[in-house]
Amino acid sequence: MQSQLAKSLYLGLAALSLGAVATVTTTATSADASSKAKIVSKSALGKNSKNVEVTGTNAIYTKPGTVRGAKLVASKKTVKKLANSNHSKDYFRAYHMAVTNKGTVYYKIVSMNGKYRGYIYGGKVKGTIGAGIKEAQTVKEATMPSRTAGFHIKNVKKNTLWTAPQHTTYKAHKVNMYGTTKEDTFTVSKAETKTKEGSLYYYVTSDKNSDVSGWIFAGKGYNAGATTQELGGLSMTMAEAEATNNNSVKIMYRDGSKQVGEATWINSAAGTKAGDKVNTTATKATDAKTEPKNVAGLTLKDFISKNVPSGFSIDSATVATLADGATYGNNVYADVNAAATSKIKMVLTTVNANGKVVSGALTGNTQLTTADLAIALDKDTVSALTGKQGMQIGDSLTTIEKGLNSAVSDNGINGIKTYTDNMGTQYHYKFKFEKGSFNGNNKTAFYGDVLKANFTAELVEGAVNEKAPIVDVFA
Repeated sequence: MQSQLAKSLYLGLAALSLGAVATVTTTATSADASSKAKIVSKSALGKNSKNVEVTGTNAIYTKPGTVRGAKLVASKKTVKKLANSNHSKDYFRAYHMAVTNKGTVYYKIVSMNGKYRGYIYGGKVKGTIGAGIKEAQTVKEATMPSRTAGFHIKNVKKNTLWTAPQHTTYKAHKVNMYGTTKEDTFTVSKAETKTKEGSLYYYVTSDKNSDVSGWIFAGKGYNAGATTQELGGLSMTMAEAEATNNNSVKIMYRDGSKQVGEATWINSAAGTKAGDKVNTTATKATDAKTEPKNVAGLTLKDFISKNVPSGFSIDSATVATLADGATYGNNVYADVNAAATSKIKMVLTTVNANGKVVSGALTGNTQLTTADLAIALDKDTVSALTGKQGMQIGDSLTTIEKGLNSAVSDNGINGIKTYTDNMGTQYHYKFKFEKGSFNGNNKTAFYGDVLKANFTAELVEGAVNEKAPIVDVFA
């Protein structure tokens, strides 16, 4: 009897224990289910879509992160890397909003390159960007170039226009450039830089067809003071056509029997054919001789002269004869000579100190350097310093003298050093060129010899603070 009672009590307690366990388990499952958030509203941002960047504090999910079934798109570690990225492709576009029953706001975002797309926590205020993302300024306004018209697309097959600088707006795409040619000119109307990369873009419009417009990478931008420029996809000159027998002449430079260089001149105009003369003579007294040009604006004669290999020279009369006899599709053989270039030694003959004593004063019968005097010579003067090796300079001395006199002027030219006396007063020298002695000093000089140019100097009060451009022809 006692044994049966004990068994009954044991079974009763066991059943009670199992029931208690079952009740606890059921309660825990119900609590977990009720803690999961649910989306209570969804809305597309439409015109309120924004360019954003991730802050690195929250991961990206396929659904709002607290909603059942949300899967990881980009971990918090990955998002942190995207937040620190220096590439515009890692900006995002926020285009959809979801709000949960917990009052949390999530935004659906997509990276500019389309690699990542999903929901990220955006705070607790509906319609306000925050928490995992922040608004981004993907571009900044840049300085407009001083020149805005007359640009060409370097290569219409490779250098494309965009609806926005690439990756600064989601779905920025290439512009249809059908019918655009290398001859077409474009005008710049806006300039921007990418915020992350700092790269410069110009907004250009075709002068021929205003429908062809968009943003193009502009390299370092237009620099009015530069002789050569890199403008990204733009060029200041029309791209040169491919050389064919119908539009080009090849110049073969030779020193005796040895070829020392070659260059190809290409006519920028269409309609010529192999065998045609490049330069046509006037058929009537009222007509003019025609000399077509290449895309750089050079006639064949100018092109031959400009492309003479370094260290050689060519006679100008020879160049004119070669250009007038040239035909399309044929070679021109230009005989050149080993060249020598003379330099100019500036000699100070006399000094007028006006009774003043300054530290480091100049004295007569000494050689000046470009640290004392900086002279900019024109291209004709510089060219006259180079000629056939072993030949006397002769008549070119007059050209050189004229160039020196023009650069210095009759009123003289200021030196580039400031001198001070013991009272602290500042002075500088004004130099004058003695043009009457130049030809006599150098009448027997050959190309390659150092030429002597005499100067006088007068000490005048006042500091100097500007340096003139220097041509590297002074000894």
